[in-house]
Amino acid sequence: MREVDVIGVRVEMPSNQPIVLLREVAGDRYLPIWIGAVEATAIAFAQQGVVPPRPLTHDLMKDLLTATGNDLTEVRITEMKDGIFYAVLVFASGVEVSARPSDSIALALRTGSKIVCADDILEEAGLAVPDEQEDEVEKFREFLDHVSPEDFESH
Repeated sequence: MREVDVIGVRVEMPSNQPIVLLREVAGDRYLPIWIGAVEATAIAFAQQGVVPPRPLTHDLMKDLLTATGNDLTEVRITEMKDGIFYAVLVFASGVEVSARPSDSIALALRTGSKIVCADDILEEAGLAVPDEQEDEVEKFREFLDHVSPEDFESH
């Protein structure tokens, strides 16, 4: 397993499908995962520090974990089958719960939990970005700084 950071979310063109982009902490690979618009908004809210007036689903999940003393210690992106990614929520108690990566990432950002990805997934679906292409990644980060969660709402 390799630790990954969440770079951000964006809308992939021309499909108009949101993706979350992860980056290997100790490496040069990026992992794009196609996600739903609701989850894209939840991830963007967490990254931007947006606090809604009432808890959204992932905020409620975090509040439930806090209230019951079940700390989320790690999110693992464990496998990919037929282009679909799978994740596991790992709790301090040792309990593991299967979940979608998008929901897992949204929850990890709210709880400050570590996100890791299986090596074989990074090998198969990860994209290596050489240093000379790093400026393109910087442009992507700049885009993320100016995108708002409302950009992911369906019309």
